[in-house]
Amino acid sequence: MKAITTQEQFNEVIGSEQAVIVKFYAGWCPDCTRMNMFIDPIIQEYSQYEWYEINRDDFPEIAEKYQVMGIPSLLIFKNGEKLAHLHSANAKSPEQVTEFLNAQA
Repeated sequence: MKAITTQEQFNEVIGSEQAVIVKFYAGWCPDCTRMNMFIDPIIQEYSQYEWYEINRDDFPEIAEKYQVMGIPSLLIFKNGEKLAHLHSANAKSPEQVTEFLNAQA
């Protein structure tokens, strides 16, 4: 998963013609750490997406703009538009993440 470190990079990433997934996280978040423990095989399985992560504490205005109220959250973007959002309450297990991704296919 590639890190997004600037507003400009975020805008470039979500503007892609290919669907991308951006994980919003924070360093202090235990559920984010838990997700990191199971996400790698999912990233490999769903390699049709480019995967990125952004620290919501570093970019609160982006999190607010895209209604990221809880973390971790997975958002799918294409051509600058948010297509789907897996909210933190539903992102606690590998099964929940894969169900979300399968529903997007």
